[in-house]
Amino acid sequence: MRPAARRVVAVLLAVGLCDLPTLASSEKPLGVVAQAQHASLDNAAATMGASVFVGDTFETESNGTIRLRIGTNQVYLSASSAVAIGKDSDGTIVTLKRGVAGFSSPSFQHLGLATPAGILRGTEGKPAYGQVTMTGPSELVVSAFRGDLILDNEGELHTIPEGKSYRVEIQDNQQASSGDNPDFHPAENHHRRRKLAFYLILTGAIAFATYEIWNELSESPSKPSR
Repeated sequence: MRPAARRVVAVLLAVGLCDLPTLASSEKPLGVVAQAQHASLDNAAATMGASVFVGDTFETESNGTIRLRIGTNQVYLSASSAVAIGKDSDGTIVTLKRGVAGFSSPSFQHLGLATPAGILRGTEGKPAYGQVTMTGPSELVVSAFRGDLILDNEGELHTIPEGKSYRVEIQDNQQASSGDNPDFHPAENHHRRRKLAFYLILTGAIAFATYEIWNELSESPSKPSR
């Protein structure tokens, strides 16, 4: 190879290597932190305007809250709660590891809320607004405030009608919730159908506990129409 040609090749290789860090950091964010108070993003303080990426984890302190915008969807964490952000073939997956998560979406089909009982989504892309509360390793409460919700237990679909709340017991759960197991990832690790039991809860029994989340999300542009 001629000296001039060698120099051209060397320059091209150098330019290519310089671009590698840029390519590695060009992952498109899924969303943004809309509000944060006494909350953390990957063990650092979460701040309003911070980008949300696949693999991020968010936690709130005993007096903390955080709200995320993911596309046209919103996710809200109450105090002492934690989620992890992931992806699957249907879109973004928010895995509830402990505590309480509320969501508001004009089209919930691209956002799933993974729980120990399965993945929760809205019905057929319709507007959805709901909440999940993890009350124990094998128990949670699912509330549908606006629009019906579908709990997908490995292909076994359960409908949570609008305006209803159900206590869901996992009767054969062999893996504790993330409150006991930090490596809990239901969206990734559960590949078998769980045996679930559903118990209707009177709306008034959870009205006070859910008022703050309802108030926060209902003020957003993605609030489902009444």
